[in-house]
Amino acid sequence: MFIKKYLLSACLLLVTFWASAQKVVEPAITNAKWNKPYSPFQIAGNLYYVGTAELAVYLIVTPQGNILINTGAAASASMIKRSIAALGFKLADTKILLNTQAHYDHMGAMAAIKAVTGAKMMVNEGDAGVVADGGLSDYSEAGKVRLFAPVKVDRVLHNGDTIKLGGMQLVMLHHPGHTKGSSSFLFDVKDASRSYRVLIANMPTIVTSKRFDDIPAYPGIAKDYAYTLHAMKKLSFDIWLASHASQFGLESKHKPGSKYNPAAFMDRKEYDAELKDLEEEYLKKVKQNKQ
Repeated sequence: MFIKKYLLSACLLLVTFWASAQKVVEPAITNAKWNKPYSPFQIAGNLYYVGTAELAVYLIVTPQGNILINTGAAASASMIKRSIAALGFKLADTKILLNTQAHYDHMGAMAAIKAVTGAKMMVNEGDAGVVADGGLSDYSEAGKVRLFAPVKVDRVLHNGDTIKLGGMQLVMLHHPGHTKGSSSFLFDVKDASRSYRVLIANMPTIVTSKRFDDIPAYPGIAKDYAYTLHAMKKLSFDIWLASHASQFGLESKHKPGSKYNPAAFMDRKEYDAELKDLEEEYLKKVKQNKQ
């Protein structure tokens, strides 16, 4: 076990050094909502939304510091800081950084926020290398270009690991396919009325136009998607959210200035319908491999 951890740490240091010589080339953002500010608000208890109109970013506040999940694209750093301040909190109090997937639209501002907060970056083992090299080793790019600034990984997570801070306990769920280390998070929050089981789900959308059999950088991709779809169907929760606002219908459930209403995000039927659509997409993709 010690040797395995040592080798993994050495590899992460190596890819970070290698990536440092590469220029960051963030893809052009054509969807205006990706960078469009969205009024921050309280979702439930100590869980808040501080993302854009499309790229979801979540803040969990605790007495011992805060947890930030995702950051949107590179331009989102200053917006996230303003959104957190508008809620009465400080970006500087961020102690832990998490991500649902190692893509530039969720990792773009992570390095900048880590630099100013000193927060610990915790990443699913499957995405640890991609986070450390800025996207160079992502299976869909495979060494072509660095899509976001590399981030030093402070803790490598595995399926079922718990992230603890200030009384909060988040369980990381390994949901690969979209990326090798795509992750969801399951945890409890509470308000004066009740407690809520919250799922921040990384929905297993298919991003590659290639046949699964034509992706040598990710030979287990089809099996991973199948695993994730099966695992996500069995999850129990009260509130569900996702990596993209449109995936859980943010704008239809919360209008800027609306009153506090956790019940708006309690929609199991919508979650099941989303998974059903994604499973159909997956099965069509698998069928391509047989043609």
